Amino acid sequence: MSSSDAEESLLKRFLWKFKHLPDLVVITILAVIVGIGAGFGAIFTEWLVKIVHHIFFETKLWGLLDGTGIYYLMIIPAIGALIFAPIILIFAREAKGHGVSEVLEAVSVHGGRIPPKVGVVKSISSALCIGTGGSVGLEGPIAQIGSAIGSTVGQIFTLNEDRIRLLLACGAGAGIAATFHAPLTGTIFALELILGHLEAGYFSAVVISAVIANTIALFYRDACFITPLYNLVSLWELGLYAILGVIVGISAYVFTKVLFGMEALWDKVPISEYVKPVLGGLLLGVIAIILFQFEGFQFGDFPRIFGMGYESIADALNGSLAFQVILGLFVIKIFTTSLTLGSGGTGGTFTPSLFMGAMLGGTFGILVHSWFPEATASSGAYAIAGMAAFFGGAAHAPFTGIMVAFEITHNFNLILPIMLATVISTLVAQNIDQTSMYTRKLVRRGIQIRRGAPEHATDVMERLTVGDAMSTEIETVPLTMPLFELMEKFDQSHRHGFPVVDETGALAGIVSIKDLDAAIAAGRIAGRTVAEIATTDVLVAYPYEPMGAALQRLGVREISRLPVVKEEGSREIVGIVLRTDIINAYNHALAQR
Repeated sequence: MSSSDAEESLLKRFLWKFKHLPDLVVITILAVIVGIGAGFGAIFTEWLVKIVHHIFFETKLWGLLDGTGIYYLMIIPAIGALIFAPIILIFAREAKGHGVSEVLEAVSVHGGRIPPKVGVVKSISSALCIGTGGSVGLEGPIAQIGSAIGSTVGQIFTLNEDRIRLLLACGAGAGIAATFHAPLTGTIFALELILGHLEAGYFSAVVISAVIANTIALFYRDACFITPLYNLVSLWELGLYAILGVIVGISAYVFTKVLFGMEALWDKVPISEYVKPVLGGLLLGVIAIILFQFEGFQFGDFPRIFGMGYESIADALNGSLAFQVILGLFVIKIFTTSLTLGSGGTGGTFTPSLFMGAMLGGTFGILVHSWFPEATASSGAYAIAGMAAFFGGAAHAPFTGIMVAFEITHNFNLILPIMLATVISTLVAQNIDQTSMYTRKLVRRGIQIRRGAPEHATDVMERLTVGDAMSTEIETVPLTMPLFELMEKFDQSHRHGFPVVDETGALAGIVSIKDLDAAIAAGRIAGRTVAEIATTDVLVAYPYEPMGAALQRLGVREISRLPVVKEEGSREIVGIVLRTDIINAYNHALAQR
């Protein structure tokens, strides 16, 4: 036996013995490992952001941009996008966007499995995006990096899906804890948002990871915010905080709407995915140049709308921003964060939500304090409550919002106002729209986020994948096919629809017999082709998805078939799934059980 074979055999024996230790021991040890990895992952990513910021903004890319005047504010975000866009698109498309949605998808669809490369790509691309001015946060990427670490550890030790999901949640919570020096916030974030339920064994593991990650982070940097201690001046002031909760809840919904509206708008722009982030960076720079002309919208030589905005949040919490500045930053941040992410950038929405909430709460606080100076706290108190309430409303996560406000500001005397504003904001946002900034993207893909105990995973529809049900015998039609030929094909095949492909064989849409009937009824089919009547905004499925997700997606538009493509972002068609395929596969699986 060679030395390599002996080492492999020794490793297998070690893994076997380790897995057969008591479950509590195994999970505790692995939670410690995940906490260490997430803690150092957070510190490394923050260090990368500082390095990128130093190179591009402090050295002006080693002096090459010294002669560009104020236009460096356009050039730097564009250069950053020119670098990070290919990294994401070539190596890991899952790293695109704010990260938490992808983590939720991994939990709901992929059994908690995240490819290890996602953490590396997310760290590098987020550092490049934020360090060159992207108007996003770092906590979402760090949560995704921690999740990738937790998922990888679970896969290395070949744990079952339930335990892999738990370690993924440990990594996400540890990432948040390390970012904000807030282990309780990280724990609640993992349980409330990632897992969606509380269990004693889960709570212990997530706490261990969060505490260890936070301890590591404490060695390298101080707390993010230092704020005065505020108090509730009078009981009737709670009525003002309740009004603030309603305003913030509506605003949080507006932000979510703008964010995904911007993504939909950029999806329709007919240019390469490699170019969209560059164009988005240029537009972000134009906004920064305009704002630079107005006093108060800069932090030194750096626009307040660029990057994470910790300094601006601190100023709002300390009540040191003028009314027109704090209101302007709230409105503009909604647009710039949506622009950065919608055009293809990468970064989190956690910190931008805190930013917007602090600005909106501070604006409200300035107004009410000017009207009732003796009976209200200063604007900083309302900024803290607004910060918690905005995140609670946008993420539909009131516990996380309340906890983050307490842990990062230590204003425990404001417990009643913070809780009241946050709960009201969340209720208002949920009543307007059941989807949050983290789940809307998944619902649009037809993925239902389940909340509650994990025994739902034993359902037959969640055990079978689209790949189990789909047909690989695919009849397609080209975009250039004349409608008269399409009529003949429908007559001969007795089918009700076909996937449409372009000249390269890539999926371009779908055409149904209803589309053809509409064209015939309009009396215009001579000289026309499939391209003129096909639906290009087509829903697709992926082979690795559970059948339940595909069935939900079929119900979104009341359609009977879904083209199946190789992976997210791909247009390579590998099959087609019909309602009848799903029913047959379900019946077969039920019979086997």
